[in-house]
Formats: sequence, structure tokens, C-alpha cells
Amino acid sequence: MFWSCRQSIFAEMKKKFSQVESAAEEPRVLCIIQDTTNSKTVNERVTLNVPASTSLKRLFEDVASKVGYVNGTFDLMWGNGDNVTDTQTPIDQNSDKTILDAGFEPGKKNFLHLMDKDGEQPHIIPEESGTTDDSAQDRFIGPLPREGSVGCTNDYVSQSYSYSSVLSKSETGYVGLVNQAMTCYLNSLLQTLFMTPEFRNALYKWEFEESEEDPVTSIPYQLQRLFVLLQTSKKRAIETTDVTRSFGWDSSEAWQQHDVQELCRVMFDALEQKWKQTEQADLINQLYQGKLKDYVRCLECGYEGWRIDTYLDIPLVIRPYGSNQAFASVEEALHAFIQPEILDGPNQYFCERCKKKCDARKGLRFLHFPYLLTLQLKRFDFDYTTMHRIKLNDRMTFPEELDMSVFIDVEDEKSPQTESCTDSGAENEGSCHSDQMSNDFSNDDGVDEGICLESNSAAERISKAGSEKNSLLYELFSVMVHSGSAAGGHYYACIKSFSDDQWYSFNDQHVSKITQEDIKKTYGGSSGSRGYYSSAFASSTNAYMLIYRLKDPMRNAKFLEAQDYPEHIKQLVQKERELEEQEKRQREIERNTCKIKLFCMHPTKQIMMENKLEVHKDRTLKEAVEIAYKLMDLEEAVPLDCCRLVKYDEFHDYLERSYEGEEDTPMGLLLGGVKSTYMFDLLLETRRPDQIFQCYKPGEVMVKVHVVDLKTESVAPPISVRAYLNQTVSEFKQLISKATHLPAETMRVVLERCYNDLRLLNVSNKTLKAEGFFRSNKVFIESSESLDRHVAYTDSHLWKLLDRHANTIRLYVSLPEQSPGSQFRRAVYQKSSGDSGNLDEACERVKGPAGNRKSVEAILEESTEKLKSLSLQQQQEGDNGDSSKSTEASDFENIESPLNEIDSSASAENRELENQIQISDPENLQSEERSDSDVNNDRSTSSVDSDILSSSHSSDTLCNVDNAPLPLANGLDSHSITSSRRSKANQGKKETWDTAEEDSGTDSEYDESGKSRGEAQYMYFKSEPYAAEEGSGEGQKWLMVHVDKRITLSAFKQHLEPFVGVPSSHFKVFRVYASNQEFESVRLNETLSSFSDDNKITIRLGRALKKGEYRVKVYQLLVNEQEPCKFLLDAVFAKGMTVRQSKEELLPQLQEQCGLDLTIDRFRLRKKTWKNPGTVFLDYHIYEEDINISSNWEVFLEVLDGIEKMKSMSQLAVLSRRWRPSEMKLDSFQEVVLESSSVEELKEKLSEISGIPLENIEFAKGRGTFPCDISILEIHQDLDWNPKVSTLNVWPLYICDDGAVIFYRDKTEELMELTDEQRNELMKKESSRLQKTGHRVTYSPRKEKALKIYLDGAPNKDLTQD
Repeated sequence: MFWSCRQSIFAEMKKKFSQVESAAEEPRVLCIIQDTTNSKTVNERVTLNVPASTSLKRLFEDVASKVGYVNGTFDLMWGNGDNVTDTQTPIDQNSDKTILDAGFEPGKKNFLHLMDKDGEQPHIIPEESGTTDDSAQDRFIGPLPREGSVGCTNDYVSQSYSYSSVLSKSETGYVGLVNQAMTCYLNSLLQTLFMTPEFRNALYKWEFEESEEDPVTSIPYQLQRLFVLLQTSKKRAIETTDVTRSFGWDSSEAWQQHDVQELCRVMFDALEQKWKQTEQADLINQLYQGKLKDYVRCLECGYEGWRIDTYLDIPLVIRPYGSNQAFASVEEALHAFIQPEILDGPNQYFCERCKKKCDARKGLRFLHFPYLLTLQLKRFDFDYTTMHRIKLNDRMTFPEELDMSVFIDVEDEKSPQTESCTDSGAENEGSCHSDQMSNDFSNDDGVDEGICLESNSAAERISKAGSEKNSLLYELFSVMVHSGSAAGGHYYACIKSFSDDQWYSFNDQHVSKITQEDIKKTYGGSSGSRGYYSSAFASSTNAYMLIYRLKDPMRNAKFLEAQDYPEHIKQLVQKERELEEQEKRQREIERNTCKIKLFCMHPTKQIMMENKLEVHKDRTLKEAVEIAYKLMDLEEAVPLDCCRLVKYDEFHDYLERSYEGEEDTPMGLLLGGVKSTYMFDLLLETRRPDQIFQCYKPGEVMVKVHVVDLKTESVAPPISVRAYLNQTVSEFKQLISKATHLPAETMRVVLERCYNDLRLLNVSNKTLKAEGFFRSNKVFIESSESLDRHVAYTDSHLWKLLDRHANTIRLYVSLPEQSPGSQFRRAVYQKSSGDSGNLDEACERVKGPAGNRKSVEAILEESTEKLKSLSLQQQQEGDNGDSSKSTEASDFENIESPLNEIDSSASAENRELENQIQISDPENLQSEERSDSDVNNDRSTSSVDSDILSSSHSSDTLCNVDNAPLPLANGLDSHSITSSRRSKANQGKKETWDTAEEDSGTDSEYDESGKSRGEAQYMYFKSEPYAAEEGSGEGQKWLMVHVDKRITLSAFKQHLEPFVGVPSSHFKVFRVYASNQEFESVRLNETLSSFSDDNKITIRLGRALKKGEYRVKVYQLLVNEQEPCKFLLDAVFAKGMTVRQSKEELLPQLQEQCGLDLTIDRFRLRKKTWKNPGTVFLDYHIYEEDINISSNWEVFLEVLDGIEKMKSMSQLAVLSRRWRPSEMKLDSFQEVVLESSSVEELKEKLSEISGIPLENIEFAKGRGTFPCDISILEIHQDLDWNPKVSTLNVWPLYICDDGAVIFYRDKTEELMELTDEQRNELMKKESSRLQKTGHRVTYSPRKEKALKIYLDGAPNKDLTQD
């Protein structure tokens, strides 16, 4: 028997192995399915790898299971691939054919599109709730009954869900709330209130009067709406934006996380305010308010003083102060809450009966517990060791049923009436004090809203209390859980439904069933022993707030049934249901709407317009044309029958196809379904009434044909021609000949394949595809009988003209408002290279200032003679390198300059221009003008000669990199300006941005004879006056320049000389980028290749720097001024110069420009890093060797009170400031120079300057940006005083450089005690001071914003409630 069983087992195993082996040998088919039925899922791909023997019917079943759709409610069509036969025919889903027979290919990717079936969207597979009819949902009594539902123990922690499930209700029957950003704390509380029958029913009974209040700002009304939606909505989750808007919150509040208990108090307070004079006026107190007695009893005579307080929640300490042992349970924490303490020793209590200080017992007694008991577990604490907030994750259990009878004090009701009594009735902001050590017995300012215990007789009170003691069993129904740390985290709620006693997790939009085991996981803690640091290694997910309900059959309510709703709620339910249905219909329309880019060339304005066409997929092409026609506003420009929609590729400017005979075809079919993005666009094409539309067939290519005229050297606008890639060049010429009416026999065709790639099509039988034609192409044709046809192509006139055309760009140049030589600014100047004279265009003539017409040649000759005389005068000055002001003034007078004086370092004109605009923020490191490069070229002023305007001349002059802020006079439109970096002219050379020595532009472009080292053919330059747009500045002169972008910047400046009126060494070129930011172009040997059409350029006057020179901005450091950083002047420092030499050069400029009369030993220079003073530069330091320097460098100048104390780099200079806590003030800064980084030396120096004994010195490092401003109300406790370090260059100080700010104080000096009035006054002054200085302490962690609910819905109306 055993043997036969064994044989059968072996046979079965062998059969299975053979099946597995055959299955392994069977080829597999990879199917990639794209769901195109929804814009949200169009980018998702579903992959199936199935055996080749799988039937089509089984394939559909597998796809349906994979994507979550009901089988039979969708179609599958072939996607892009080689096996596409008919894209409009769906695959037969009922066929028993194998996928191999249906055309699927093993070993390849088979792309499929999941489409709508018969125009209807696929049905989502119903979840287990799918069998429940809608009538069950209309009862509004909580979760719908589910069969076979199993609670998931971790669903509430992390859930993944598909988009389709977002739109459908959770299987629990409950609706979630969408987290706006960080509003999980709000969602948890709202769901808890919603699941509280007594609160929900009372809220429904309140009726909103629209005539009395705006519904948008009514908090109760918006809560009503939210609760109705939570009951009736078929969505998975709904928004809470209407509720938060009624709170007066803006969108920024959604990014502020608050404490859920704080929100509970504030919301209850707001509801009480809104419910005044209504039936619900005392609802919060009736449900949530309890009473306790705060007492002190003398241990000598028994005299007791007490007061009655009310509370809305009970705060329970997790871990007693100073203890490393946490309470094990809520019951243990409650016992500790009412445990009295003994006041003895220095804490003795003054007894009014004994008339002396006596030992006493102080404590709390519960007198009354509310119907809904709220317990707050105080998990957030402050660690005085690290001085940081922490979260206590210790384990604390809580029972499902809590007996509070052991905590109520019945005997207290028998207290003798002679005892001191104070019944303040104050709610203490809705909660009793958590600090049971408090000695504060002052009455609160609140009114008595509690229950008056004296209203009944003593016997009644005792009887009532006794019965209450016997019926104080509470059941847990809500646990609000916090997951995270004290810095931030996430809230969610675990709530028990009173309808079915089932626990649910409400985690924002996710609602799922959970078990009692999941509730126990929120106790917190770990399995190990409970020590002080145990919470650091415990789970960070634990209960934070518990809500219990009193078990009282007489008071326990059930949720109102639909038939019992007040009439106004029934109307609200109907209204919200209609709104949701309307939203659903709108969403359905959106899901079936094709959205695609639409372009149109306006027939009269000739501008390309762009818009988005939104058309329902069932609309026909004819209807879509009408929609597009109105969208593009063409009613007055062209008739409707002269318009049509064609398939268009905007990137390649290519018309893919037209739709002849498909006017009645739905757009969904034409566009391939509803998709989030399309790989093509639509063009609304127009025609004149006497024209007919051309048919565009797939496979055609578009060719833009430009006709070239060699005689006029012009290139005509393009003519569009459509061709086929298999056409030959000869056939293509015949096609062009018909379109242009030019002879094909003499026609030369040049294809521009890519930028600057001009290819002559001279092989007649070659196809267009072989020649490199693509979707959209540009060709140039020339059909004259000139001899140029017989010249080599690269030497021909045609090639040179096309080469110039391809590289010519249009620039707009803004000239200086007061540039010398007014006649130059009116010149029209054009040049080209000497070896291509046949390309020179006729010189234009322009009007002179007096209305006379003067030729360009005359202007150039006149300017050349004047520049020659300038050059001769400069040569007579010699090479001493020191040009006097008078010489320069006379030079410029010779060319009719309005300038009277130009200084070599900072001209009066420049200073005048600089003074026209003030720096709005002189501390800002980046000014509006910046340099493209920190490197410059060198030029001798004597190099200006008669060849300055010749086509082969270029200058190696350094451009001026002065970045002084000047007004932008041109209101530029920057939408088409590119911000890309210029490519270097000499790619082989190293590019550097820091030193002038390595600049590739410092090498001259010319040999000793002055000839260009490179080819001089890229010199095309043509300009004409241009009327700038409005707002470009009164009197501003503009040029529109057409220039070959292969020209160097140096040559470009040479061409601009006649218009600016000064040599190129005396003006600067600024390129204008987006937002009108200006960058100076300084690399003279670079070309204009990085410029593009319609770029804007600003010309500014100013001397160029010489080789190795740097322009430096000098700021004065005023440590004790409200604004410690003041701009003084621009100076020029040179490589190899010592700090002392630069100071010597600064002295006369400081006196002349700033009125500072200083001696060289009474000021210092130091590093400037934004607003912070840094390293002190010593006199013997050398720029570029000891001090790194670059263009646009910034430096501090500091005036000294005495002799310089800094003599060595080993010394350390810090800025100290004394804090006087007894006077609540800060002294002025005093510099302390240390010989080492020793903390002991620092304390000794501070003791010397302050007189504080060494042992009493405490110091702290300032934080943030100099001057490290901080409120005097915060400095005493916010700074890290007396760090435990021995040297300054270690953590947490890290003082390794000069300029650090040190605050110090006398530790024996007591902090001044302020009254509330003094504190408020001081707070206003400090707030005003810090706002004026603009300094903010940026180092501290993000401070929590106070949570407020604005009852008027407008937070800006009450600015004093902080």
C-alpha cells in the first residue's frame, strides 16, 4: 500500500515537472498597455508577460484584473508598432484565438492602447461595498454593512491607492478629508467631532440665517456643510478649504502645523462666540466642561483656601519633572495629577487664620467630570540639558473603559462653610494648569460660566455627588495619534463608531478598519526597560489625545436618521447632492475633453497666435473649426469657410496632414483619443476667398523656399512648397519652378540642413532623402544667368551672400544720453570686409543736426581726422602713463564733446551719472549690473590711429568693468532675450573668470603691422536709427544694428565709435538680459556668437581698465551705526599692489569724493562678505599673492579710533558687546584683539574692558548676519551662554576669522523684572527697531505661528491681538 502511494506521488510530480518544462519552453509575449481613457492615467503603463498560447479572451481578463476595470467595458487597440494594421479596429475580446495568431510577436514589445468602449469610460471594479444599493447610503447612519471585511492592522500607517480609487468611496462607507498641506491635525479633530453623535446632532439643529451673516465666514454653517458632505458624498475624500476659509485663514496657514489640542480649544472658543444668543450657546460647556477645586490647607489649624476652576481637557504628564521614570498608565498619571504637595521650608503658606507662615498641603480635587472627557498626554517637553524641545515616546497605556469615580472627591462637599472660597469660574483658556507646583492663586479674568455648586442644599449636593460617583464609567471612542518628533510630524485619528462599535482609522483621505491591537500600538514606548532615554529609541507613533464618553443610557445619543433631520438640513443635503452631481457631470465632461495646442497665423496682422483648444471628443471636425475660429477671434478678419484645422508640428514648423472629407468625424477619433499630452498640435489655416486649400498628405515634407537676388543682394521671404522624400533633385527643381516661375535649367538650390551648413544640391538624380531633407526644410534658390554659376561654390557670390545672411543678427543698441559728437549719433554707418566689395551696399544719407544731408563718408572722414588728432596729442604726452585731466578735456573738446573733464580713474561725468540713482540696498552683494567676466584686455591709448575705422582693424583695449548702478533708460522688453553664456572665441584656451592674467582676450589680435591675424571677412555691419518703444527714457537714442555675429567684440566696438563719439577704450558694452539685468561684455576677442536676434545692448561711458587692474567697491564699516554698511566709492586696485599702496591711492579720493580727511595709519581695509566684516588686511599684504581679488570685488574701510593693533595674521580681532540684564540694554561694540584663540584670554580681555571679575564673565557668540541683532527680550535666554569649550575655533563657536560678534555679561547681574505694561512697551520698541534695521535672526528653528480663528473672517483687521 505504501509503495503504490509512493508511485502515484512520483507520477504526479513527474507530470507537473513536464508541464513546467513545457511551459518554460513556450515563448512569452510582452504586452505593454497604455490606459488612454483618463488624463491622469495616460502616462501609466501596465505590463503583462503572458504565454504565447494565451487566448485573446483570457488576455482581456488579465488586463481587466490588472488595471481594475470591469471586463467588457473597454477596448484594446494596437499602439505604435510594426504590427499595426488598422488603428481604428479594436481587438476582438471574445475571440478564442491565441495572441500569437492575432499578430502578437514573442520577444518583442507589443504596445496596446486601452480605449473607451462605445464612447463610454470603463467601469471601475466595485469593491466589496459594490453590492450595497444607494438607498443604504441615504440613511446617513455611518458605515455600510460589509461582508467578509477583514481589519487591516497597518492600513492607517501607509496606504497606496490608484487614481480610480480616489474618486470612489472607501469600502468602510466613510469619507476622508484632503490634507491641504499640513492640516492633518485639523482633519483628525473634524473627524472626531463628526463621529460624536451629541455634537453632530446639536450642530444640525442650529439653523443658519443668511440675512444675518455671510455664509463664507460662518464657522458653524461651514461645519454643517462639511458634516453633510462627510455623510452624503460618494467621493473618497473631500476638501476642507471652505472650513479654513471661514476661520479667516489664507493658503499660508495650510503650511503651518499646529497642536491638535490647541486647535480644539481655539475652535470651541470660536463656536461659543458664534453661538451666543442661540440654543447652542452652552453646548461646549454641557459636553466638554468639568470642574475642579484648587486648594491649600493649613496643616496647623486646618484652615483651607480654595477656588473653583473649570476645564475642557485634563493635561496628563508623561514623565514627572526631574524623573527618569514615566507613568505606566493614564490612571497612574491621573492619580499623580491630584496628588497634593507639602508647602514647607521656604515655600511655607501664609495662613490667614494663624496670621503666620505655616506648613500646608496644596493640591487639586475633581468636583465634576464632563460628559465627553478629553485627556491630553503631554508628550512634548523641554530638555534643559540640550535646550531643545523633545517628544516623549514613553509607553503609557489607556483602558477602553475608564472608571473616573475613584478620582472624584465627595468628602470635599462637606467642607466647612467658614473656609475661604473663591469661585472664579475661569476656564483658564479651556484647561487647568499642568504645573501642580504653582503658587499662583490670583483670580482669572474670565466670567463664571461653570456650574454653581452652591445653588442646592448640602444634602442635595452630597446625594448628587454620590450618584455621580457611582456612574462615572467612561468608554474610549477617539484616539488622536501623533507620529514624528517635536519639530514636526503627522496626526491621524482612530475612532470607534457608536453605530457598530467598529474601530476605524481616519488618516486624511484614507479611511480603513482597524482592530483593538492597532489601538494598543499607539501606547508608545518599546519592549525594553523604561529609562530616561528609552523614549529616544521608542516608536514615534503614539497617542496624544484621548476622548472618552460617559456610559449613560439616558444621555447616550444616536445619530439622527434622515427622516428626523430639521428641514434646513434636508435642504442642505439636497443642495450639496445637486452640487456634487453637477461637479461629477463637469468632471465627466473634462475627462472626455481633448485639450491640444492651437496655432494660427493671423491673416492681417501676420503674427503667429497660440491658444489651447478644448473640444469634446464627440464634437465633429466641423464644429471644432468653428470653436477654433471664435477662439482665435477671426470674425472680422476672414470668413469661417476660409478656415480649416490641420495637423501641425510647431517645433519643426511642419504641416503634417490635412483632413479632407473628415468634417463629420469626431475629434476623439482624429486625435487618437483623450490624452493629457499630444505629440502634435493643430493649426487653424486660413486662405483668401479666391484661393483653394492645398492638400497635405502624410509622408510629405515642407520646404520653405527663399529666392535670392544677387544683384540687389536680397533674400526674399519664404514660399512654402510640399515635396516627397523620394523625389529627385531634378524633379524638386521643376516643382520649385512652377511655384516661383523661375527657370529650372539655371536654378541653383542650396539646402540649409542645420545652422551654417549650406549645401549645394548639384546631383540631379539624388533623392531629397539622401540629401538630408526632413519634415521641415529651408532652401535658397538663385536662377540668374550670371557668371557666378561657374565659380566654385565656396568662392561664389551666392555662398558669401547666404553665409552672411545665415550669420547676421539684429541688435538694438541704446546709446548714452549725453554722448560726445552729436553728429555721430545721427549717422547711418555700414561696412563690410575689403575682399568682398561686391557685397557692399549703397551708403545711405542721413540728415545732420541742422537739417543738412551729409554722406556717411564725410562723417567717417571727419571722425577719422579728429581721432587722428587725438592720437597725435596722446603720443605727444609720452608714455608716462599719467594723462592729465586738462589734456583729456581738450581731447574730447576736439570732437565736440559736452564733457568738460574726464578723469582716468573716475570721471566727473561718471560720478554725475552714478549720482543719478541711489542704491536701494547698498548691502546687497549683487547690483543690477554685473560683468559677464572678471577678465579684461589691455590697450594703450596711443594706439588710436587713422585705421581706427578700417575693416581690418580691431582693438585689444580692455573694456571698462565699472558696475556702478546707472538708471535703465530703455524700458526693455526682455521676453526674447536669452541668458545663455557666450561661447569662447578661442576654444583651445583656458577659460577663467577670476583673474585678468589668464584672459584669452589679453593677447592682441594683430601683428606688428596692425593686420588682423584671422580672416577679416566677418565684418558686415549695418545700422539705422530706431524709434524705441514708450518708456525707454526721454532723449534716449537707439540704433538697430544688423551685424555678422562672427565679428569680435573689439571690432563691434570699433564700428560703434562714430555713434558713441568716443574711442572704444572709453565706453562699455552691457548686454541686457531678462528683468532688465545688465552684464558687461569684456572679452574683446570673443565673437557675438552668443547673441541672437533682437537682443538689446546698452552703451555706457567709462574708462577701460588696464591689464591686471580690478575695479573695487569700497564700503565704510560703521559698527555702532544703525546702518553699519555705507558705500563710499569705486576704486581701482592692481595686481602686485600692497594694501598700503592701495590705501595711499584711496586717500585723495576719500577726501575729494567722500569728505573723509584721514591719515594712512588711521584706517584699515578688511574683507567684506555680504554684510559681514572679515579678515583685517595688513599693510604688507599683496593683492593676488596674499589676498585673492577679482573684478567687482568689495572691501570694507574701517576708521580706527587709535593706532592699528593688528600686526600679525596670528592675531584675532573680535567685536564684543556687553549685555546689561539689570538695565535691559546693550552697550556699544568694542573691538578685542586676541593673540590666540584661547577662551581664557578672551575672558581676560573682556574683564579688562568691562571691570567684571574674571570668574563672573559669561559670553555667547552672536548669530546671523552682522551686527547679529537680537531682541533684548530674548537675548538673555536665547543665546548659548558660556559654552563649555577652551578654544574659540571649535564647535559650537567656530571663530576662526576676524569680525565675529561676542556678547558678554556679568553672571551675577539679575534680570530686570518687568511689569506687563513695561514688557508690552519694550516689545513694541524692539519690534520697531528690528523692522527698521531689517535684521532678522535667521539661525533659529522655524518658530510656530500662533493658531488663531478670526471670527470676522479677516485677519488683517485685528493686528494687535498678538
